[in-house]
Amino acid sequence: MDFRKTTEEESRYDDLEKMSIKELLSNINNEDKTVPLAVEESLPQIESLTRIVSEKLNNGGRLFYMGAGTSGRLGIVDASEIPPTFGLDHGVVIGLIAGGDTAIRKAVEFAEDSQNQGWEDLKDHQVGINDVVIGIAASGTTPYVIGALEKCNSLGITTGCITCNQGSPLHKVAKFPVVVVVGPEFVTGSSRMKAGTAQKLVLNMISTAVMIQLGRVQGNKMVDMQLSNNKLVDRGTRMLMQKLAIESNEASALLKEHGSVRNAINAYRNEQT
Repeated sequence: MDFRKTTEEESRYDDLEKMSIKELLSNINNEDKTVPLAVEESLPQIESLTRIVSEKLNNGGRLFYMGAGTSGRLGIVDASEIPPTFGLDHGVVIGLIAGGDTAIRKAVEFAEDSQNQGWEDLKDHQVGINDVVIGIAASGTTPYVIGALEKCNSLGITTGCITCNQGSPLHKVAKFPVVVVVGPEFVTGSSRMKAGTAQKLVLNMISTAVMIQLGRVQGNKMVDMQLSNNKLVDRGTRMLMQKLAIESNEASALLKEHGSVRNAINAYRNEQT
């Protein structure tokens, strides 16, 4: 392959087994500090990808994340947190991983090596022209992801990627690439570390910005969050107290009656007019 695979290059550190715990943690932390700076270099790419995702979802499309191993799991984590955090319906943001649900907890051998399975997994969800498919792969060489994006491109389905190697096959195939060059890992080749952190940061940025663009946040509050536990019910009650200048008992009753902070705010204001 005619590109520099920096994620696989030799660690800047050696004799790790001879380091004390303090030295290990300090050195890992020093490497981790470089990741947000690498993400900053990619902000124009992240903006372009976020803009097209916002447009597609605003017009009724869906967002697919797909990857293998750590990358696939990170996509699934981000997708799974959208409904409870922002109240978006399940099935609008979807995470796919090579090897299926089994691979979320346990590695499935050679699952990522299939050039065709990624597209088959997308077909199971009736992926279409209104959707966006983002391939996530630190190396940028995962056949499961690359094959799926190539097929999407041939059908006019919008593609993006999050990778950590400039000029990789994934970088070249994605129409809206995000390349965050984090360099060698503390443990040589262990891309679950800096590369994984970079991918998580980018995923946070994309999904949060998109949800805000879709109106799922008011001010700085998650007004559409699902009230799935006592902590979130308490948070919603305090939001209403602050927003409407009402007492706790009234806020709690409103929230219980209307089921969400947004609905409670709208109902209260309608009653006042």
